Parts: sequence; structure tokens; C-alpha cells
Amino acid sequence: MKMKFSMFALLILGLAVSACGNQPASTTATPTSVPAGTVIAEGHIRPSQSVNLAFQGSGSVAEIMVKIGDQVKKGDVLAKLDSYDSANAQLTSAQLELVSAQQAFDLLNRDASGSRAQLWEAYMNAQVVRENAQKKWDGLNLHDIETHISDAQITLATRKSELADAQANFDQVKNLDPNSGRYKDAQDRLRNKQKAYDEAVTNLESDMRLRDDPQAALNAALSAEAEAKYQYDLTAKGPNTDQLAVAQARLDNARAQVAAAQDALNNFELKAPFDGVVADVSVDAGQQVGPGTVAVSVTDPSQWIVETNDLTELEVVKLAEDQKVSMVPDALPDVKLTGTIQTISGAFTKQGGDIVYNVRIAVDNPVDPRIRWGMTVEATFAPLQK
Repeated sequence: MKMKFSMFALLILGLAVSACGNQPASTTATPTSVPAGTVIAEGHIRPSQSVNLAFQGSGSVAEIMVKIGDQVKKGDVLAKLDSYDSANAQLTSAQLELVSAQQAFDLLNRDASGSRAQLWEAYMNAQVVRENAQKKWDGLNLHDIETHISDAQITLATRKSELADAQANFDQVKNLDPNSGRYKDAQDRLRNKQKAYDEAVTNLESDMRLRDDPQAALNAALSAEAEAKYQYDLTAKGPNTDQLAVAQARLDNARAQVAAAQDALNNFELKAPFDGVVADVSVDAGQQVGPGTVAVSVTDPSQWIVETNDLTELEVVKLAEDQKVSMVPDALPDVKLTGTIQTISGAFTKQGGDIVYNVRIAVDNPVDPRIRWGMTVEATFAPLQK
């Protein structure tokens, strides 16, 4: 992009002109002159905000709510793992306990008669929650669930044994040439057995949750009901400092449990961190993912920036923040962009023997809709006014 002529090139050009000195005169185009002090650089355009979102937990992708090109708002849920429903059930249970604990605490700070009436209502509500949890538990086919768990445990034990055999086989050839057939076969077998083992673990955990989650919900409901009844019975004697201390401790614990459950839920869902557009979806429904696996990329195309990385120390001293810049994309030579220098890096890198600096340019709106992330542009920095 930047045109830098060597002395050798100038010498060749001079010889060519001399050789043509005896030729008949002809009309030639006069090249467009560039003002002295003008700096030209190559840069790449990108959104001012962009993020690659990854799940914090492990599991199978249960649902993807967006596709490439979708507009999203900050806080929108973009994707979920299969563990989301279980974590959400735990959060719901913790929230119910918090509501009950808050009610109990508030009632203790009111008059005795009002507290007793409201505590009775809380006790009735707790009974409804417990009855619903009991119905769900009673509706389970525990025999089938236990059978599935038993089968999954047997499968897991088999996969564990197969994985150990594959590891032992690989250990025997791990010092061979990695390009050899024996090495590759042993390595592929080890990877396949590891994948089969991981899937067996996931299947066992999923089967166990079918039993454990409803049981946990029932136990929580029974505990909440017992506590609601206890708080109601205490009102017969009137509130006292001991009761208030117990209610406060319960409320603090309930808040902590809700916070912990919310944190756990956040591990199994992705939310948009800002208003923007879905640039990429990197996973499919049913795919096994772990922490750090990029699933969705979101950008904010409302503001574009250009970054250069080839401005030398001789050129960067001719630039300043807020300096105006004109730019032309390589792929769209008919498009003219303008912008302003936002920052000039204080650090340097070495590139082909040169000391070069990064310059960030804020592109003026509006931007041609054909502009895409990563396009190469030629940036022209007009001379600074003295």
C-alpha cells in the first residue's frame, strides 16, 4: 500500500528517461501529487466492540436462540447447555426459600397479631410448594430411573477399563515416530476411548439428575414448610431478639444461596454483554462443550475503527491524536471513509527490521453497508497544520 522508492529504482527510472530523450514527444498523464508531509499506511477495519462468548460450565448444547446476523440487546440469552434446567430448578428453590425467609423476617418486625396471620399464610404457601414437589417426586418411575443409572454405571466402568487399556497401549508406542502408523493408531484409539468415557460420565450424571433434582426440591420444600410452621408457632409467644437473630441468619443464608445458584446458572447460559449483532455461531445443538469453548461472537457495528501496524518511527512523529484521516478500502475503491486518530500506541514492535507503532482511528458515521470486519484499507494522514 505505501509507496517507498529506493535509490536503485530512481536510477533505473532516470536511465529510462534518458534513453527516450531522442524519441518523438508524446502526451503523458501527470501523476497526482501528494502534499509534503503526507503519511500513508495500511490498516484493517473492525467494530469498536466485539466479544467471543464461551460457556463457563461443561455439557451438551441444548438450545441456540440466535443465528448469524441477528440483532441482540444487552442481557438477551443466546444459548443454553443441557444443565441449564437443573441449575434453574436449584435457583427457583433458592428463591422460594429467600421469599419465605424474607417474609418471616419482615413479619417479626410487625405487631404480633399481624405477624401471626402472615406467618400462617407463609406456612400455607409452603405447604402448597411441598405438595407440588411431593407430586413430582411420587410421579417418578424410580425403578426405571435406577435401572438406567445402574446401566450407565456399568457402561462407565466398561469405558473406564477401555480407556485404561488404550492408555497402556499408547504408553508402549509413545516414544515412536509420531508419524508412524502404530503411533497414530494408538493415539486415535486413546482419543476415541477418552471421548467415549466422557460421554459415559455425562450420561450417568444426566440419569442421576432425573432422580436427585426432584428429591432435592422435595427436601427443600419440606425444610421450608417446617421452618414456616416453626416461625408461625413462635408468634404464640410474641417476637423477641432471639427470633429476630435467627430470622436474620436465615435470611442472610437464603440470599447467599440465591447468589450461588445464580452464579451456577450463569455457567450454563450465554447472554449478550451489549447491544449488537451476532457475527458467528461456532457450536451446534447437541455438541459437547467445555469451559473456554467459543460458542457465539457478538459485535457492535454502530462504530467502526481502523488499526494500523506499519507506521515507522519516522512517520509516527508526523501524527497526533484528533488528526483527520481519509481512508479507502482495497475491496471498495469507490468508497471514501473519513475518521480521526483516536490513540497512538506508546509501545513499539519490530517488523522487518523497522520500529513500528499501532495507530487506532475512529471511523466517522455513516459507513457503507458493504464494509466488513477485517477489510484492508489505505489510510492517508494529511500533514499537521503548523
